[in-house]
Amino acid sequence: MTANNQTLLQQLTQTWHNTIPVSQFMQIKPLELTRGTFSVTAPIEPNINCHNTMFAGSLSTLATLTGWGAIWLQQKLNNVNGDIVLADGHIRYLAPVTSQPIAQVACHNFEFSRLVAGKKQRFELKVNIICNQQVCAEFSGQYVSLPVGN
Repeated sequence: MTANNQTLLQQLTQTWHNTIPVSQFMQIKPLELTRGTFSVTAPIEPNINCHNTMFAGSLSTLATLTGWGAIWLQQKLNNVNGDIVLADGHIRYLAPVTSQPIAQVACHNFEFSRLVAGKKQRFELKVNIICNQQVCAEFSGQYVSLPVGN
């Protein structure tokens, strides 16, 4: 990972913690940004439920922030500003999460032409939550980035 990417991941963590307080409590942390993938994690301990598995709401939050973070990072890398919101999201829980999960989203081929033109830009992302080398949840999110200052 490049030094620039590492700095961006630190800035993203601060943005999450400053604007979405539950992310700090959940200890959500970006792991890696490569050319094609963005990975995020959170420990199971502060997110555990009565079944000793990760709470469904924590998984949903982890997936939502992973998609949001991928767009935020790509905007930064492409020198584009936008206010990102989740417009619609759906999650399927496939297996219990019994240890620290990794949320992954593909992050390539982002198009920003509408945002650059001062119009809202839509993004459809799929986030997989993996635990013990198994996909335990699949999240589909439609995000919108709104032009800033228009």
